[in-house]
Amino acid sequence: MGNNVYSYVNALLDHAEANHLAEKADRIYYTNRLLELLQLDSFEEAPAAEGLSLQTVLDRLCDCAAEAGLIEDGVTDRDLFDTRIMGIFTPLPSAVASTFEALYASSPETATDFFYALSRNTNYIRTERVAKDLRWKYHGKYGELDITVNLSKPEKDPKAIAAAKNAKQSSYPQCQLCPENVGYHGRADHPARQNLRTIPLTVAGEAWHLQYSPYVYYNEHCILLKEIHSPMQITHETFARLLDFVGQFPHYFIGSNADLPIVGGSILTHDHFQGGRYTFAMEKASSRKTFALQDYPDVRVEWLHWPLSVLRLTGEKERVYALACHILDAWRTYSDPASMVIAEDENGKHNTVTPIARREGEAYQLDLVLRNNITTPAHPMGLYHPHGEKHHIKKENIGLIEVMGLAVLPARLKAELKELEERHLQSLPLDTEGTEKHAAWWAEILSRREVTPENISSVLEEEVGKVFEAVLEDAGVYSPDSEGEAGISRFVSSL
Repeated sequence: MGNNVYSYVNALLDHAEANHLAEKADRIYYTNRLLELLQLDSFEEAPAAEGLSLQTVLDRLCDCAAEAGLIEDGVTDRDLFDTRIMGIFTPLPSAVASTFEALYASSPETATDFFYALSRNTNYIRTERVAKDLRWKYHGKYGELDITVNLSKPEKDPKAIAAAKNAKQSSYPQCQLCPENVGYHGRADHPARQNLRTIPLTVAGEAWHLQYSPYVYYNEHCILLKEIHSPMQITHETFARLLDFVGQFPHYFIGSNADLPIVGGSILTHDHFQGGRYTFAMEKASSRKTFALQDYPDVRVEWLHWPLSVLRLTGEKERVYALACHILDAWRTYSDPASMVIAEDENGKHNTVTPIARREGEAYQLDLVLRNNITTPAHPMGLYHPHGEKHHIKKENIGLIEVMGLAVLPARLKAELKELEERHLQSLPLDTEGTEKHAAWWAEILSRREVTPENISSVLEEEVGKVFEAVLEDAGVYSPDSEGEAGISRFVSSL
């Protein structure tokens, strides 16, 4: 492996000690654990490699392992190996939970600060990969939207795909959100999780687990997952869980994807929520109309100025919960053909909500985003789904995170928009595989904007943001205009 391996081992040990993952008194023990993993029989003193990030140190150790034939030099094997390395330094689940509980007694914020730092320092949150994502702000009709091009999730390499296909199939863990992932060694078709820790919580009288997303889309992006593997459903219990969670962690918001295809998230098989410490554009949206409900005079009800149809409820916890249950029950069966709201047809039930909870001072706030997943001949992928003319930018479902105003756009856009920019500046047609899909869109932009070498990058960012804004409008059941106001007023009147 060469003598450099010892420098990288020492650099990793220094990181562990500096971030309270290892005590100096245990350095020999951890050295020997690493030697075992690297299949080295002895250790040679060498100065620690300096000026390297944690991920760079892990990459160098993976290089050494690949050179020695311990792993294949591909993304999947390297991820399995560097996670195994960090698993050596990750405290036992019981120790993490105990520390969290002790800190929580001081303050919930102190407890989550500890847990978030641990998840970063053990490389469960792959900070350097997340930093590769393209990010910018779009200032549009509804405030400041967050635009991201997701580059942090690595694509599978061909060898890993072949290995997964030929490997013995396993149903353990049952899915990537099951608690059984904690400490799991991973395989070609399932990520390693030796450095994953979760915090057991009781939420609305049930067993749940708190963890962070390894590919954080925003600050302290956490996941609350049910201990039992059961499918996602939006029910009265959903609202009880969300409100209970923000009662326990008032500095976090939490929300759920909808529970129907087209308008739901990518994982509907395991009940889970997503939260964190971030202020999205939707949270800052102004009120377009307020409603006074006779049976709920103590709950403030607002229809937000937002591209999707959001009813915001603010008040005491029990009253917000009661009204949310009433709205859900009513919406599930509500039809209004004049507004293209069809509750049920031969294809099944169509109405659901995307709920988001947070605290507003001492009050509880619950946003109910009205969703509907009907399809039409003109929009076979969904009437309230990104429409076809926008699929060159975004064709995936509009889930919880995007509902709140953060675009998660496909990685292909980085190369495609770069190629578009280069071909435009060279006066070449957009007729390649990567640019042809954008040709009509770009021609329309050029018909109304002056594009120069100096501003083309900013023009592209702004126009992509404008498409995302329009995509959110596609997903809105009631448009934010007078016609939409009449439609949502009819629904609220029915309550």
